[in-house]
Amino acid sequence: MLDTLRDIHPMLPDALWVGILLTAAIAAYWFGKFFLVGAAHKYASSSAQTWDDALIEHKVPSRLAQLLPVFIIYTGVDLLPGFEGTVETFLLKATNAYMIMVLTFTVTALLGAANSIYESYPMSRQRPLKGFVQLVQLVIIILGLLLAIALLLDRSPWLLLSGFGAMTAVLLLVFKDTILSLVASVQLTAQDLVRMGDWIEVPQFGADGDVIDVELHTIKVQNWDKTITTIPTHRLISDSFKNWRGMSQSGGRRIKRSLSLDAGSIRFLTDAEVEKFKRFALLRSYIDDKQTNLAEYNEALEAEVPAGENGDVNLRRLTNIGTFRAYIYNYLKHHPSIHRGMTLLVRQLAPGPEGVPIELYCFTNITAWNDYEGIQGDIFDHLLSIVPDFGLRLYQKPAGSDLSRVGKMP
Repeated sequence: MLDTLRDIHPMLPDALWVGILLTAAIAAYWFGKFFLVGAAHKYASSSAQTWDDALIEHKVPSRLAQLLPVFIIYTGVDLLPGFEGTVETFLLKATNAYMIMVLTFTVTALLGAANSIYESYPMSRQRPLKGFVQLVQLVIIILGLLLAIALLLDRSPWLLLSGFGAMTAVLLLVFKDTILSLVASVQLTAQDLVRMGDWIEVPQFGADGDVIDVELHTIKVQNWDKTITTIPTHRLISDSFKNWRGMSQSGGRRIKRSLSLDAGSIRFLTDAEVEKFKRFALLRSYIDDKQTNLAEYNEALEAEVPAGENGDVNLRRLTNIGTFRAYIYNYLKHHPSIHRGMTLLVRQLAPGPEGVPIELYCFTNITAWNDYEGIQGDIFDHLLSIVPDFGLRLYQKPAGSDLSRVGKMP
């Protein structure tokens, strides 16, 4: 039969055996895809382990199944008759090159699966390795391509590497971003600048949110409006950014906000008001201590400077704004949601066109955003409501309703 086919065309017998071999290889491929890979998927879905899910996710079984047709072709070249010379050599080279690429991509898939398994552990948030894994995958793919090309061309891979050495300048230009990203990834990891889950702000990229992915070339940030910002890794080293991790780890979140008081409402307290404030639990100790200190100071002053017609002008007295500051301080000091071990200040800032600012500077003992805003809102709700009790007025610019009443005033 072979002689008959060869009489028709010299290459026809070889083409027949090649067709038989390729058919067997295709059958082996479909067998591996539907039965072996299907069995792996079924096992992973029923297993309680997570590592097998990572292997399925990165298609490791699918890549391994591609070795079946390679094995069929590699062994079939020697088993089937009619292969000799150029055809046998070409099939062996092509099969070996394909096997190298399959193994290359299988190894890269295994590395990706290993990184996914690593990311399931808490330590991965502190030391993300995805960038380094991607670099190793890139090196493996380049080496696999070199070996496959060298095998097809029947040349030594070292000869190809020496040729690449002459193209160093071109390679540096092509892989510029990869090299910069590699250096940046090493610095970010070594100095622990960014972790998965960190809240960072990068104004030049409009990023303000949580880090959801750290790769070799890019870092992904999910902003608070749920949009995704992609930042080149090396830009986090060359540019500045803010990381809020310190706030989360410290256990305290800062409140820095002011109340603007109308300067025209600031005055001394009357004796009746002093007695009223003595009944405030948060002010009782302050009033007693302040009255004692003021009495001592005023007695010493009167001994040195005899009182004249307006002698009380030189005397120190309690003021409503000072008493209000003391009330805020003691209120925050006893507030259950204010951190006791961190800075607590209530200070008066310089008066300006918008009144006299009283600034609160303290830290909550809860860092969660929603809880923090609730605590801050409750504090200022209370303070805004109690301002009139001290004879003070909040400052605000005239509204339209205020101006509309001007013409109606007698």
